[in-house]
Amino acid sequence: MSALKSLFKQTFIYGLATVLPRMLSFLLVPLYTSEGVLSSVAEYGEVSVIFSYFVLFNVVLAYGMETAFFRFFNKEGDKSSVLGTSTISLITSSVGFFALALICQNQIASFIDIDVKYINLVIWILLLDALVIVPFAWLRATQRPMRYAIIKILNVVINLGLNLFFLLALKDLADSDSIFKSIYRPNFEISYIFIANLGASAVTLILMLPFYAKIKYVFNSELWKKMMRYALPVLIAGIAFSINETFDRILLDYLLPEDIAKTHIGMYSACYKLALFMTLFATAYRLGIEPFFFSHANTENPQKNYAKILEFFVAFGAIILLGVVVFVDVLKPIIVRSEAYWEAIWVVPIILLANFCLGIYHNLSVWYKITDRTKFGAYISIIGAVVTLVINFLFIKSYSYKASAVATLVAYATMMLLSYYFGRKYYPIPYNLRKIGLYLVLSVGLSWLSFYQFRGNYIMGISMLIVFLGFVYISERNQIKQLLKR
Repeated sequence: MSALKSLFKQTFIYGLATVLPRMLSFLLVPLYTSEGVLSSVAEYGEVSVIFSYFVLFNVVLAYGMETAFFRFFNKEGDKSSVLGTSTISLITSSVGFFALALICQNQIASFIDIDVKYINLVIWILLLDALVIVPFAWLRATQRPMRYAIIKILNVVINLGLNLFFLLALKDLADSDSIFKSIYRPNFEISYIFIANLGASAVTLILMLPFYAKIKYVFNSELWKKMMRYALPVLIAGIAFSINETFDRILLDYLLPEDIAKTHIGMYSACYKLALFMTLFATAYRLGIEPFFFSHANTENPQKNYAKILEFFVAFGAIILLGVVVFVDVLKPIIVRSEAYWEAIWVVPIILLANFCLGIYHNLSVWYKITDRTKFGAYISIIGAVVTLVINFLFIKSYSYKASAVATLVAYATMMLLSYYFGRKYYPIPYNLRKIGLYLVLSVGLSWLSFYQFRGNYIMGISMLIVFLGFVYISERNQIKQLLKR
């Protein structure tokens, strides 16, 4: 139980580093979807498409080096060599990308049909974000979660503050002050959004500069080759994940008629955010679990701990799934302010369940990370990406964003099942499938009843939630009592 206690402590702090910043950034959704901020739903759709490219290129610029860093930092005796090699590698690749992208920015803008002024801002943000990958990984690997959390939270506070300034305050200030008038531009809202992001990324890099001053710049070419062999499948898996996570917006933009594409993307992206609670939980869990996997791999019987952790994850995730579904109509006007976006509310239970499956997959993925079979992670992710692409290409024209939501669920569920299947062969873990299956079936069944049969009936919805909470407590009461005592 001490190992579980250590995990929960790290997950709690990393959760603060992820949940609180994302909750702050979550305020951007009500801001962007409020009347009079962005000119239309389609404009929010355009922002969403650009951020989809962000996700893809962030993965490419990291090229699996973060995960490789964790593995070799715990595995190699010469940690300074791992630190120096990975840092030099990412600096070189990031600066090279930056120079090439600036030279070709007009061609990039033309190819993906995005205004070049946005492309220029995106290139700068990608560079700054890439340069803090290793410093943040180092903070996690050396168990400095508080510093990690403070910097992450500050990043989003600055981003949020600048968004509020540019989108709400600047216009009024420009009417009364010549200084603000000189920086205000009408119909410049999308650019302001990315300028706010750029400012936050710049401050984050400045705070991380002491890291660059203290490390030894030693490049070990043999070590780098080993790290790249480990990282390449992670990169492929990351690209596949980005396809599963956000590429549907790009496909919607490409496959739907031009007059409705951005509007549908805007509605879909806004309602997608209502699944944020599951995403936050799964992300915080992943940040805590990845170092835990590696650091406890050589302890006595780690499989027992891994199995118990999955039970806890599924229990908490099932509660979140049912809770959000029950109260979706309460959350809807708070988070997505304009009724113009609410048409896409149908996707919320689907996306919640999809992200639940993704979180389970991250837990199951321990087997290929511990046994250095990361190529399986790539294979599984590629299959998930193929599922996503096939369903989207076949059904977007007929069902629009509904096809995208279902594609996300089918892809993540497929990846979850494949990971479990191969894990049984290469690194058997004694998962309690009966208990996990009961949690899943009961939460999904009650969520379906609440959303499709009793939506708006809070007596029924809350009763279902109470019944499920009681079931979980009865099933886990001994473990919960032990954790609380410790």
